[in-house]
Amino acid sequence: MREIVFDTETTGLDPKTGDRIVEIGCVEMIGRVATGETFHAYYNPERDMPAEAEAVHGLSSAFLATKPLFSESVDALLGFLGDAPLVAHNAGFDFGFLNAELERLGRELIGLDRMVDTVALARKKHPGAKNSLDALCTRYGVDRSHRVKHGALLDAELLAQVYIELTGGRQIGLELASESISPSTETAPATIEAGRAAANRTRRDPRPHAASAEELARHARFIKDLEEPIWQKMP
Repeated sequence: MREIVFDTETTGLDPKTGDRIVEIGCVEMIGRVATGETFHAYYNPERDMPAEAEAVHGLSSAFLATKPLFSESVDALLGFLGDAPLVAHNAGFDFGFLNAELERLGRELIGLDRMVDTVALARKKHPGAKNSLDALCTRYGVDRSHRVKHGALLDAELLAQVYIELTGGRQIGLELASESISPSTETAPATIEAGRAAANRTRRDPRPHAASAEELARHARFIKDLEEPIWQKMP
């Protein structure tokens, strides 16, 4: 199954008060395995960047002023998303901003039935524990040493690793690839190659395994000499 793990960076917390998306990063997964295909874009929000937001992601108004508007690359984004389920951390936030941008353009909104919220998954699996992205990376041993500030693509890549752990762990990539998934999706390449080698192996004719007459005679003498065999005590 194809899924998209994504993250957004914004000018603030509420699209209803004029906050906008300034960055989006998406990671494609098939069968819970990252394919290496990504989508990443910065957007000119057509407004100022509050200092508190810039402190989080480091994106300044000057940097974003030269970037395209969301409307100029929306088709490329929607083409990458396709009709796949969309995985995000605190997904209601990211869906709210994404749909606000689409609504501003008069485009069809993304249905909430496609939403997969890793915060909800984490709360169910680890009730009472801290479930921020940083906390989950620590819990699952995901290296985030290069995460100095928030970044949409970096956070999506980290979340993809966390999502694997939340939904079964790294061993899920080791099962035999099903016929519905092409080997080119990087699903368990070692397993696929082993399966190909087994399929191409030369088969030997079955060898006879019946006991000879001499062996049967020796066995009968052995049984006869047994004292009080257990099967004689059975009803």
